[in-house]
Amino acid sequence: MRKKEKIDLLTLKDHDPGVIRDIISSAGRIKADPGICGGLLSGKSIALLFNKHSTRTRLSFEAGINQMGGNTLYLDAGSLQLSRGENYSDTARIFSGYIDGVVIRTYEQEVLEIFSRHAGIPVINGLTDSYHPCQALADIFTVSELGILDKDLRFTYMGDSNNVANSLMIGMSKLGIGITVCSPREYGPEREILDYCSSLPGKDVEVVEDPKKAVEDADIIYTDVWISMGDKDTSGKIKRLKPYQVNSELLAAAKDGVKVMHCLPAHRGQEITAEVMDGGSSIVFTQAENRLYAQKALLAYIYGQ
Repeated sequence: MRKKEKIDLLTLKDHDPGVIRDIISSAGRIKADPGICGGLLSGKSIALLFNKHSTRTRLSFEAGINQMGGNTLYLDAGSLQLSRGENYSDTARIFSGYIDGVVIRTYEQEVLEIFSRHAGIPVINGLTDSYHPCQALADIFTVSELGILDKDLRFTYMGDSNNVANSLMIGMSKLGIGITVCSPREYGPEREILDYCSSLPGKDVEVVEDPKKAVEDADIIYTDVWISMGDKDTSGKIKRLKPYQVNSELLAAAKDGVKVMHCLPAHRGQEITAEVMDGGSSIVFTQAENRLYAQKALLAYIYGQ
């Protein structure tokens, strides 16, 4: 029996800090004892409607849903009537009659908003060009495991300010934690995101163009690919972002004990060197594993009422 209240995750803007902290705490409990939510999705089917390639998002949701007793259906628009002109609002209504939720990974944020308006089931953002809230939740959980998720945290995002950066800025700002974004001006944060974050209590997002200045007090240095899925500007963008590579020289400018994060997939030798990614400062693969626990905690929040 479906619960009365439908909860979506389209962006972290829609959820208050208490919800974010509850999901993070739940992820920790699930990681320590995976069986605590073992049957929560028993009898439920959740579709993964993916129009973009995926490794971690697909695996973490498929494995997580299965471990919670549910069933997944992996779909892409090319194999549905969407490819022949059926619109997303009609598709959302059809989905609502058959299944209990949908994780959507696509290009336009508007697709999720249409689904949310017309579906009677939870809609989860598995990535759009604008936001990646599931990644941000797992990243915040990873930082919390280090015991430094507090207002004194110095978190620096380095490189192309993309959908992951948007969600990290929103998530950290929701928790009252400052975040520094270090990018060349043309690849920096959107004004809309900066204005939203500045409207929240706590520190504003700091935007810095000098990489060494950005990391000098950093506890965390975070980076992502420079060329996102669907990007057309490649060689010029790579050349412009080269000074923002996370390498041993950059780490030498940071304080002792700094940790390095990357949401993956990584283009080794572009935004991060292999030496750093495989080195002692890297928590990249713990961060990747934590997608599973964060996804399960999110599902427990959505379906556990």
